[in-house]
Amino acid sequence: MPTKTLHIATADGQADAFAAFPDDGVRHPGVLMYADGFGIRPVLREMARELARHGYYVLVPNYFYRHGPAPVIDLPEHIGDEVRPAVFAQLMPLIEAHMADQRVLSDADAYLRFLTAQPEVGAGPVAVTGYCIGGLLAMRTAAAHPGQVAAVAGFHCPVVADGPDGLHGLLSKITADVHLGHAEGDLTPGALGELNQALHAAGVGHTSEIYPGTVHGFTMSDTDAFDPAALQRHWDRLLPLLDRTLANG
Repeated sequence: MPTKTLHIATADGQADAFAAFPDDGVRHPGVLMYADGFGIRPVLREMARELARHGYYVLVPNYFYRHGPAPVIDLPEHIGDEVRPAVFAQLMPLIEAHMADQRVLSDADAYLRFLTAQPEVGAGPVAVTGYCIGGLLAMRTAAAHPGQVAAVAGFHCPVVADGPDGLHGLLSKITADVHLGHAEGDLTPGALGELNQALHAAGVGHTSEIYPGTVHGFTMSDTDAFDPAALQRHWDRLLPLLDRTLANG
């Protein structure tokens, strides 16, 4: 599976990025993948390669690029619960600085321009997917590019973090099909019902569900939160969504 390290020109400099794609001489649909708060690292590279094996060009940008190339902080091979607080103490200022709307949207414009200009990427709509805070970035990207993003998926992501008013403004702009896979430890059934009602009211085609028995971060095999069954459920939801909306193959 071919991979590349790339650099994306943005309004604020150069974002390093990782791409994986099939080596078959055919142009494939593009997928923009946002990492979780820990950023680009081996597990994200493997997830991108796995998605690429199903016929997609997958671009994973380092959205912390203003602070340096990935990884922006030293990460242990396994991010266990005992080191997680210290790691997040370093990362939270970076996350908070990045989440200003204009910065997120300016970067998203650059990422999508770059993705669709790649010679291995076919014409047509793209998809955006993300994990943890990356899921919220994916939703914001889809809302800002309704004519271009046909599918968006977020896993264990804080999509309700902005409160009802912010959520309504976000969802009202989305035309993509949406899948949200929530950790049981992140969202109560009542909160899920309110979120799904908001998605329905906004006219967003969606599936949104709690993955049973999971805690935040369940897709990431380098953390204590990892749940192999939930990771498979994530693929079982994500791949049909992409195949249906991007007309792969």
